Amino acid sequence: MPPHGKATLVLEQPTDHSIRRATVADAAAISALIAPFAARDLMLPRALPALYEGIRDFQVAARGGRLAGCVALHVFDAELGEIKSLAVAATEQGSGLGSQLVRAALQEARALHLTRVFALVLRVGLFERLGFRVVEREQLPQKVWGECIFCPKFHRCDEVAVAVDL
Repeated sequence: MPPHGKATLVLEQPTDHSIRRATVADAAAISALIAPFAARDLMLPRALPALYEGIRDFQVAARGGRLAGCVALHVFDAELGEIKSLAVAATEQGSGLGSQLVRAALQEARALHLTRVFALVLRVGLFERLGFRVVEREQLPQKVWGECIFCPKFHRCDEVAVAVDL
């Protein structure tokens, strides 16, 4: 038992992935991770040139020399960041890797002294378990009017905004 006699709840099994900053050599593998989700309209596609441009936003999870997952933290301003492009390989689904990647992005956000992080998601469960709460998209004008307005799904958006204050 942990100190003070309190029980500890373990929500997921640990994985043996290493999470690291992405490099330009990872761009094609990141694209391959995102593509199946984009094909099923679960994520927006990311063109390879855009991945190269944004590679510094990404962290990747690797095991055995291959990428098993990715996540990006995009900084909007001195206070706000967005978690995006969270993708986990089908063979790794349910392993807790998605949670590890989100936690890594939040750790980076704290290191950058951001005060709030949000994500636009189709399923809120993972994010709620990690302390996010559902918010109105209108609370995120930097995203809505800076990026969403150009999205082909803008007028039929089915994503839910979630945010956490750091």
